[in-house]
Amino acid sequence: MKVFQCGHCNHPLFFENDRCGNCGHLSGYWDLDRKMLTFNAFSSSLFSDREKIEYKYCKNKEHGVCNWLLVKNSLQDYCSACQLNRIIPDLSDEKNYPKWQNLEVAKHRLIYQLQKIGLDLPNKMTNDEGLCFDFIAKYDDSKIMTGHKNGVITILLREADPVLREKAKKEMRESYHTLIGHLRHEVGHYFWERLVLSDQNVLSAFRNTFGNEKANYGEALETFYKIGAPDDWRSCFISKYATSHPWEDWAETWAHYLHIMDMVETAHFFGLEVNHKDISKNINTTSTFDPYTIRDFETIVRTGVPLSFAVNSINRAMGIPDVYPFVITPVVVKKMNFIHELLLPKRKLFF
Repeated sequence: MKVFQCGHCNHPLFFENDRCGNCGHLSGYWDLDRKMLTFNAFSSSLFSDREKIEYKYCKNKEHGVCNWLLVKNSLQDYCSACQLNRIIPDLSDEKNYPKWQNLEVAKHRLIYQLQKIGLDLPNKMTNDEGLCFDFIAKYDDSKIMTGHKNGVITILLREADPVLREKAKKEMRESYHTLIGHLRHEVGHYFWERLVLSDQNVLSAFRNTFGNEKANYGEALETFYKIGAPDDWRSCFISKYATSHPWEDWAETWAHYLHIMDMVETAHFFGLEVNHKDISKNINTTSTFDPYTIRDFETIVRTGVPLSFAVNSINRAMGIPDVYPFVITPVVVKKMNFIHELLLPKRKLFF
């Protein structure tokens, strides 16, 4: 993600900030230009410090879960990200607030990235082929699970509980288990239907790269949970779960593609450099480009791998698990490149 600045004092702002910590001006994200706008906190109207347009906050700001903006005369009360919510948790239960907030932070970052790629995000409530989110507190209904079906992405509220999430991570023997990871994975299933299934040429290329998705999905998952991944899974897959079925291989690869793109973009806007003269050049890199402007995915990978090694090393120095505990093999790079090339035509802004 890019680095944002206060329009009044140029102090750095995080994507979720609704106020500058330095000068006190209000701040909000304007998705049409991917900018953080700032406003005089003592004014009765939200006129941007940089322009003379009046804005209003998304209605979900009153719940502390959104800082996105709309123009003042918009007929909508909710921003483009919050309009995609079909079900939100029961707000009469105060315990749901912090979990919903965590979910919204991850979802808004996901929408930022999908918008930057140039993907259409039609609303499921008004378009049968659209997308929506159900954030559900699971009580007695054991049939409800985190997942995707026909454009509906369901995330159980317990996924936003850090204690329960860490417990699930250990029980499932996963090295990485995050909300943004869940969302990127599940939205990958949605875009498989939109980008792959709808085009026979792309579908044929998908099968050559990921395998035949016609293999029985239920049986494949049952087999995976019974016997696990093959011993040599690391040579061809980004995760153990990716070995279960071509659909899951796609979704896992899609999620990791988005991970890498976000990591390299963030490094670029911070001007990060990995340059150790006493170590192999394979882990030296300078983040000189926005990955969304690059056609060659190999260039992006050559930057992303050294960055992940450096960040993992810093985490280990602090006694914290690796931030990106995965090895990207040539076969996985080929799969990610398939996704990269499929998405290139969407980036009309850059090419």
